[in-house]
Amino acid sequence: MRYDDFRRSDNIDDRRDDSGGGGGGFGIPGGGGGLGIGTVIVLGLVGWAFGIDPRILIGGAEILTGGQQAPTYQTDRRSTPTKSGAPSDEMGSMISGVLGEIDDRWDEIFKESGQKYTGPQIVLFRNATNGGRCGNAQSAMGPFYCPPDKKIYLDTGFFRQVETKFRGCSGNACKFTAAYIIAHEAGHHIQNLLGIIPRVTRLQQQAGSKAEANLLQVRVELQADCLSGVWVNRESKKRPGFLEAGDIDAALQTASAIGDDTLQRQAQGRVVPDSFTHGSAEQRKRWFMTGYQQGTVQACNTFATDRL
Repeated sequence: MRYDDFRRSDNIDDRRDDSGGGGGGFGIPGGGGGLGIGTVIVLGLVGWAFGIDPRILIGGAEILTGGQQAPTYQTDRRSTPTKSGAPSDEMGSMISGVLGEIDDRWDEIFKESGQKYTGPQIVLFRNATNGGRCGNAQSAMGPFYCPPDKKIYLDTGFFRQVETKFRGCSGNACKFTAAYIIAHEAGHHIQNLLGIIPRVTRLQQQAGSKAEANLLQVRVELQADCLSGVWVNRESKKRPGFLEAGDIDAALQTASAIGDDTLQRQAQGRVVPDSFTHGSAEQRKRWFMTGYQQGTVQACNTFATDRL
């Protein structure tokens, strides 16, 4: 991914200088010590923010963890140092550039339909930080979007874990994998702006079973994958040289690595579809490609199809 000419966003809250209370790096457990990537991300936080019992939303996460909780890191919220604006280090600069381009493309898309777009803020941290109205943000949650605050929380160590632990990418292509992940979280922001998250939340409250509530969440997550593909489509047209050989393959490899079936098979040796909360590897890849190939929000209506 070539990003030298990306517009850098100033809408970054950089808290990486905070120690986060220890813990050392990104704490994705290996199948039994807490909630890992693909199981929490946004679920418990959406439940907390909108008054839903998080046990309903998280549902099948207990299958991966045996009911254990993610490790808790403490941080002194009164002394958390922050730096606002575009970071100057390489990782921060890339994230700032990706956010700037995401905002620009979605601003164009919203204007096409006569709507106003306001972008999310990205909070960069290590280990743990104050998650505002979504509680305590922890590395073990993976990147997540907080709907009431309209913020994306991201421990940058996550990208290293995608490469080294989950084999979701390799080499230079991991830069595009990072962009795909950020665009996915920005997809949740788009859903929030369009009123999709509040509507789904109400439906989950009315759901008659965990499986039904989980299926709604799968539709939310696959739609966010599709919306990330829409951004890649639009960015490719705006900056034809930004994609490099292997970038799309890296995104598909990442989508496969964090599919619910992949994670469950690694953690427990079996797959329980009713407990899916983010979609299978095949579903995640297919919906990303749908957004990438068609480039429209309308193509991402995961709520109007029986074939997820």
